[in-house]
Amino acid sequence: MAQIILIIHVAIAVALVVLVLLQQGKGADAGAAFGSGASATVFGARGSASFLSRVTGMLATGFFLTSLTLAMLAARDAGPGSVVDRAGDEPAPAVEEEAPADDEEPEAPEAPEGDAPAAPPEE
Repeated sequence: MAQIILIIHVAIAVALVVLVLLQQGKGADAGAAFGSGASATVFGARGSASFLSRVTGMLATGFFLTSLTLAMLAARDAGPGSVVDRAGDEPAPAVEEEAPADDEEPEAPEAPEGDAPAAPPEE
């Protein structure tokens, strides 16, 4: 179900982008006043603007509805609300550390072998 809604959501998003790019801006009205041929369109002089605006509004509403539906489906499938709640359900793994005994000294790392210079004599 979520996959079908996601496909519809993407299709609406693409159609919404295309419709927004097809619409003329507010500054195009001045050019239409000087006879740019808008009256010869299928929708009439103002019909295309109102038609595209209505379709854009319907697609925007559909986009919001599919967004909310997908969010609700994702929240339902997610389980507990927070990471802390999920971590509280599982037992913590046991960690065993080897602590050095009090009477033993930790081992010092060995010096590398090679052509290292000798230490200067103490005075």
